[in-house]
Amino acid sequence: MESKTIPSITVAVTGLNNIDSPGPGVAVIRCLRECTDFQVRIIGLSYESMEPGVYMEGVTDKTYQIPYPSAGSEALLTRLQYIHEKEKLQLVIPNFDAELHNFIKISPQLQAMGIASYLPTSEQMEARDKINLSTFGQKYNMLVPRSAIIHQPYQIPQIAQTWGYPIVVKGKFYEATVAYTYEQAEKAFYSLQAKWGLPIILQEFIKGTEVNVAALGDGKGKCISAVPMRKLYITDKGKAWAGITIEDEGLADLSTQFVKATQWRGGFELEVMKTTDNQYYIMEVNPRFPAWIYLTAASGQNQPAALLKMALGEKIAPYTAFQVGKILLRYSWDLVINVEEFQQISAFGER
Repeated sequence: MESKTIPSITVAVTGLNNIDSPGPGVAVIRCLRECTDFQVRIIGLSYESMEPGVYMEGVTDKTYQIPYPSAGSEALLTRLQYIHEKEKLQLVIPNFDAELHNFIKISPQLQAMGIASYLPTSEQMEARDKINLSTFGQKYNMLVPRSAIIHQPYQIPQIAQTWGYPIVVKGKFYEATVAYTYEQAEKAFYSLQAKWGLPIILQEFIKGTEVNVAALGDGKGKCISAVPMRKLYITDKGKAWAGITIEDEGLADLSTQFVKATQWRGGFELEVMKTTDNQYYIMEVNPRFPAWIYLTAASGQNQPAALLKMALGEKIAPYTAFQVGKILLRYSWDLVINVEEFQQISAFGER
């Protein structure tokens, strides 16, 4: 009996900063490596020379540096054209919020080069942005906390007087701080401004249990996969250091409602606060796979592998089940490399 030949595919993946506030890239790659329908070759795309995923054994087959998102879409396209000439890329999976607009903008040119992607539209990205979350909730009849956009800390007291403390202070891209006093809110404002710029988002504090769901939409209103998770241990940056898959029909229904309403295309994460009376408030919509995405593969719904197939034009039936009680537990490990390896990526932009 002849053995089946497994087709090969070359996939470029960003988000290799596998640190205490990890990017999703390494977890996405782990999922892709477990896709039994393809022999996957991984090309890492890094922004920093010190991203651990560049050097971790068995993660990338080769890595190239790419320009920061602030350099613009043309600089990104030029660099990807160079990488494509060498590696013959077939799919790219970006994993950072800040880079998505550039990848979406150049996706037609990438498609013409033979590089597929599976991304939301710019309009979908804008609609779910933290800045527009209140409008989003009203439009789609979903519960969201009250929020306000501010540019100066003197605006905080008036808003806090209406909502009361605590309030949540959020950066426009990442990070959030719960402030119980004006002094704490002001400190958070300046810290987030220094990291991510203006504006800063103030959000009403909703008391409840934080739950998350990683999901995948087909761009036509169908939710292909939704895996709920509850964080068991949270770092000082608000990242899940441990989490467990849970059974929660309300979260599954919310994911289905979100995909149907937005026609979302690609992976996303809903950060949700579940109140004691079982109300689900969407606190944030992350427009890409979360860093804990490997838990979806471990529990039976390999979302990155499904995205790979969908990006290549395959029709995927929605998943119907996953294993409840699967626990993710991160750990630290000292990775030792030679200076020559570091010099390859820092001096020549590839390794």
